Amino acid sequence: MSAWRLTLKAAPALRVDLRGIAPDKLAGLALADVEKLPVGHGNRLEPLAEFFRIEAAADDTLTFDGDLSRFDRIGWQMASGRIEVNGHAGHYAAGCMSGGSLAIHGNAGLLAACEMAGGSLTIDGNVDDFAASTLPGSMDGMRGGSLVVKGDAGARFGDRMRRGTALVFGNAGDFLASRMVAGTIAIGGSTGAHAGYGMRRGSVLFAGAAPEPSPTFVPAIASADVIWQLLARDVARHGGPFEGLAGRRIDRCLGDLSAGGKGELIFVR
Repeated sequence: MSAWRLTLKAAPALRVDLRGIAPDKLAGLALADVEKLPVGHGNRLEPLAEFFRIEAAADDTLTFDGDLSRFDRIGWQMASGRIEVNGHAGHYAAGCMSGGSLAIHGNAGLLAACEMAGGSLTIDGNVDDFAASTLPGSMDGMRGGSLVVKGDAGARFGDRMRRGTALVFGNAGDFLASRMVAGTIAIGGSTGAHAGYGMRRGSVLFAGAAPEPSPTFVPAIASADVIWQLLARDVARHGGPFEGLAGRRIDRCLGDLSAGGKGELIFVR
């Protein structure tokens, strides 16, 4: 069985590392075995049942109920199945994920979807800094899959992003798409300073308030009507501030020339 409902008993004194608690890892385990699974709590390992009341569920979803702000690495290296969090989540949510889906009905902490390679992460609330980016010391950020943030995003969203699609319905912080290599980012609200800093390739779409591009980005001369229609329809299917994009006109800037970049900033009119 891989369908379980875990209800938080009380907020832990220290942060808890939930790596390894994923549907594909729990498949076929009995209740007693799930309760004994070790999770990191500070510098110790504790059984999962120390923090959650665990019961079998009828659907095919691993469900967490409660405020999991102190619980990190939910969906870490997840390859298949579905996780649903009815509350906030901690740091590294969906980090290094390669398949399946994770839905967070609240906020998420730092480094959500870091080095994500596949699958989907949906966050109903806000996400902290370095979402869809790289782990410290690594060269590549998000590498595939889909990230949808229905609230706001912090700084360095999409840092070193290499592939995939990342959408923010609300506002984004400073250094959006910094050092971006490829992929697509779409922002529905306003954006902080230095968007596209060090950008090499990829597309950043601004459906809301357009930021002032850096002097190292230059206006595009060539038309991109056909490519824009394909991109607009793909993003518009998520709704919200991106609905109806295909019927709107755009301006584009190319750069970051200071890094020899050929990326594009797309401003929707």
